[in-house]
Order: sequence, then C-alpha cells, then structure tokens
Amino acid sequence: MTVEQQLPQAVLFDMDGTLIDTEPLWIATEAEVAAELGCTTWTVEDQRRCLGSSAAMVASYIAERSGTSVPQSEIVTMLYTSVARRMADSPPVQPGAKELLSELDALGVPMALVTSTYRSLLGTALRGLGEHYFAATVAGDEVSQAKPHPEPYLTAARLLGVDPRRCVAVEDSPAGVAAAQAAGCVVVAVPHVAPIEEAERRYVVSSLTEISVDWLRQVVNS
Repeated sequence: MTVEQQLPQAVLFDMDGTLIDTEPLWIATEAEVAAELGCTTWTVEDQRRCLGSSAAMVASYIAERSGTSVPQSEIVTMLYTSVARRMADSPPVQPGAKELLSELDALGVPMALVTSTYRSLLGTALRGLGEHYFAATVAGDEVSQAKPHPEPYLTAARLLGVDPRRCVAVEDSPAGVAAAQAAGCVVVAVPHVAPIEEAERRYVVSSLTEISVDWLRQVVNS
C-alpha cells in the first residue's frame, strides 16, 4: 500500500475551540445573554451543556434556564450580536493549527471546516486561519440537524466526495465528537472545557501540536 493510499481521504475540522480559541468568547456571551434574560447563576455545568451546540440549541437552553418568554430567534440574534462584538479583534489560532493545516495542504489532503457557528461569523475566522485550506465549509445554519447529529459531518464528506469512514474529524467538544463518530469518522479529540475519554476509533490529545500527518495515517488505518 502506498503512502498516498494510506493517508486519510480528508480531515474534517471543527472550528470553535479546536482551530480557533473562541470558546472563551462564547462562554462570556452565553453568560451575558442569560443574565440579560434573568438567569444570573450561569454555572460551569451550563457552559458544558452548551459546548459545541448550535446557537438555536444554546438559545433554547438559555430560555429554559431563564424562564423568559423572549422568542428563541431573538435570543439567537442576541447571541450573535454579542459574539460578533467580541470577535471584532480576531481570536487567536490554537497552537499547532497553522502547522497542521499547512502539512496537510502540502500533501494534498482535502480539508473541510464543520462548525456549529453560523455562516455570518465565518469570514473573520476564515481570514485568520487561511480560507484557501478548506475545500468545503459547513456552517451551523446550513444543516437541518446540528451536532451531535451526524448531518454536519456527512454533509462535509458528501461535498468533498469522500467516505466518512476514511476521514479523520478533529473536535474539542462531546457534542462534536458524538456527531463525527455517528457519521463514521475516526475522531481525534482535543478537549478543553469538558472531558472526553478515549474509545474505539477515538483518540484524545492535549494539543494540535501532538498531531502530524504520519500520526493521522496510523490512526485512520488502525
């Protein structure tokens, strides 16, 4: 088997918390919006429940926690207005992200960005990462079922024309890991806020700096 045949057919990346350090922005935004709607006891457990979820799911959870009658669509608008303000200065790229993207690109491995973030916020993030790295991007408002449903990852694989079972997905949240595994991908988890355990076809690392193309070749063929 040649080296080229052993490579993953594609690598599918989550964005928030995985490639870009936006999780602190979302955590602050969720607490701010919840407080505005009357919930002043936003906890670490609340943060974990929202981690990796779509804006609609977060809005629904905030509505439940606060007991507000404000429509979910309005809460989504509040969330995106707040996080857009915080993203005016591009959030930092995670250590090892640019190096991994460059290494995969040099070997011609297709990449996709699979995020729960809506399309309207992707411009700033993609400019910081390098939009040219991604042959496809799937935003949270472009699928009917958000993570942890497999649809986002299945959509990315379809757009790239690859078999999800021969792809590696890189994620940082339990919801994202569940979505990628349900789609059949090999998963590499880089947990930050919520713990993630190793399992069959699921590998856990502490940083993207631990991931190389040679290592990805091994895990996708194990």
